Amino acid sequence: MDVELRHLRAFVAVAQNLSFTRAAEQLLITQPALTRTVKQLEAALEVGLLDRDSRHVSLTPVGAEFLERAQQVLLAMDQALASTREQVALRMGFSWLLPDPWAQRTLARYEQLTGSRVSLIRVDDPLAAVVQGHIDVAVVRGPVDGGSPARVVHLFDEARVAVCSVDSALAAADRLRWDEIARWPLVVNTVSGTTGPWSWTDGGGPSEVVETGNFDEWLESVAANRGIGVVPEVAMRRNIHPAVRFVPLTGAPSSPVSIAFLPDHLPRLLRRFAEAAVDSAR
Repeated sequence: MDVELRHLRAFVAVAQNLSFTRAAEQLLITQPALTRTVKQLEAALEVGLLDRDSRHVSLTPVGAEFLERAQQVLLAMDQALASTREQVALRMGFSWLLPDPWAQRTLARYEQLTGSRVSLIRVDDPLAAVVQGHIDVAVVRGPVDGGSPARVVHLFDEARVAVCSVDSALAAADRLRWDEIARWPLVVNTVSGTTGPWSWTDGGGPSEVVETGNFDEWLESVAANRGIGVVPEVAMRRNIHPAVRFVPLTGAPSSPVSIAFLPDHLPRLLRRFAEAAVDSAR
């Protein structure tokens, strides 16, 4: 029988605790399973490592010497794994401004828990990039098509604000009602935008729509006074363009924020990332 790391970890836990009960609790396994694992190690080495009776556990002389070497092996393996994990970067895609402070908290929490890094990648269509394997996890705003193979985890909802050119008649307004949006041409990012004709289920949306294919085109079109836009309010906290102004909206539906990833891709890392993302959203 080959000696595996699980055999070494089981023996070291018992040797350090001098108790099968405490070692089993530490390793989160049953005591009979732990006993079998240690016996397998002794059988493979053809030597007794532990003396045990009904109330006491102690190391044999050979066991004491083997303990030191087993600890060195496990330490070297843990160091090798930690070094490798530090070089693994989880690719997180986003189409434009990340929600704050959620993004900063999530990255810090995930990197602290795993020792891995997060690489930030801007893409026009994050959900498609996940499905195509260009990124590992996507930050997605707005509703997600139920036919996507990606797993979607809803995090929170963002409030919306209107944005217009400094030359627009709307620039001097104190606020705007959601039902007034239809009076203005609406500039829409058809790839990753959060607001478009689909946002009005009753057909009460704007009659004139200016379509763009990404965030930069959308922003420059608004700045050029081709129409107004509607975005999550995080944009108000960023100086995204000197030629636009933000107008608070009342009565606007909120915009969902989610993360999306393929269920079978990097399951350990993405599970930890999802946990960090959900915790940071609370």
